[in-house]
Amino acid sequence: MNDDRHRRSAASASPPAPPLLRAAAAWSWRLIAIGAVGYGIVWIIGTLKIVFLPCAIALFLCALLRPLTGRLERAGLPSLAATWITMLIALAVLGGIGTFVGIQANEEFPKLATEVQATARSLQHWLETGPLHVKHSQIQNSIDQGINYLEKRRGKLANTAVQAGAVTIEVLAAIVLLLFITFFLLKDGGRIWDWTIGGTGRYRTRIDRAGRAAWETLSQYVHGTVMVAAIHAVVLAIVLAVLGVPLVAPLAVVIFLGSFIPIVGILVGGALAVAVAFAAKGGVIALIFLGVLIVEHQAESHLLQPLLVGRLVRLHPLAIILAISIGGIVGGIPGAAVAVPIAAVVYRAWPALRDPPEELPPEVAAATEPSDDEEEPSGGEEPSGGERRESGDGGAGDADGGESGGGGKAGG
Repeated sequence: MNDDRHRRSAASASPPAPPLLRAAAAWSWRLIAIGAVGYGIVWIIGTLKIVFLPCAIALFLCALLRPLTGRLERAGLPSLAATWITMLIALAVLGGIGTFVGIQANEEFPKLATEVQATARSLQHWLETGPLHVKHSQIQNSIDQGINYLEKRRGKLANTAVQAGAVTIEVLAAIVLLLFITFFLLKDGGRIWDWTIGGTGRYRTRIDRAGRAAWETLSQYVHGTVMVAAIHAVVLAIVLAVLGVPLVAPLAVVIFLGSFIPIVGILVGGALAVAVAFAAKGGVIALIFLGVLIVEHQAESHLLQPLLVGRLVRLHPLAIILAISIGGIVGGIPGAAVAVPIAAVVYRAWPALRDPPEELPPEVAAATEPSDDEEEPSGGEEPSGGERRESGDGGAGDADGGESGGGGKAGG
């Protein structure tokens, strides 16, 4: 009797879900949780962008300037003095470039206005007498419509100017914060990194190893990109000067900054330079410069990038486009600028975080090893001593003591 009742209850019960459906449901909940956390992080960063953006830029500047600070320290200077000298040199270079660009722009704007007027008259004459045979009245109507459009939005432009004043105050505050963060990262980067990973317990070795790989990747990316951008800007500045295009220095600065956003930056900066060349010198000069720009960009992509940036931070063009698109949607122009290095850092640090040292890819394993020109940890400890102690019979205190030198590498 009991057996019959048990058979009927078992037959009436719903059949178990297929294994594939159960696995899909489990992963769906995990993906929803990860998405919610990611959205929360993006919201926090967007809300506190005036803090996070200076931190990101300071990290890039620290990766660029840290070798100079390290050389000064190895020459016998105290850490504080080496940091101050590095900051003063960087500020002097930036101030000199900004002063030169401002002087040249102030001198050549009147010349540019005159040349633009001459080009506009030539273009109008070609439209009227060329194959298009556009009537003078049509051209004049288009000009009048443009002037009326600007007149109607004069009030909005005034409101925009007021908003720009508030943005200027925020930018100045962000610059001050940026200088402070850069200073302390250069001076105390190693100790900041040790404090950051101090509470990670038995995962400290892996996190420290991933930090080394991430820092090496970021440093190589920043140094290589700065060199490529400088070569790119100098070559195109020489071409613009030879062609007689005004505003060479401001355009070179725009091209240099645009080179930090792969693919998109060079298109925007190059398009601006072509537009100025067309407005000042006409279509023939603009086409010549466009041809040089295309050839130079191909040489940069196939020669300079692999040579100066290296394989360690090379990403597929599709990955670059996707990273820039996501970064631009989330954070605008700053997000697009930092998207590619973030993708490269995550791509190289993830294997170092989850794999034991002997299973790392060769290029990532090389990135986790300290270079010859880096400072040795205090007390003569070997950077890998913590890992050897961790695998031996020593206590956790010995492991942490051996790893503190490695933390300084990643942060410094």
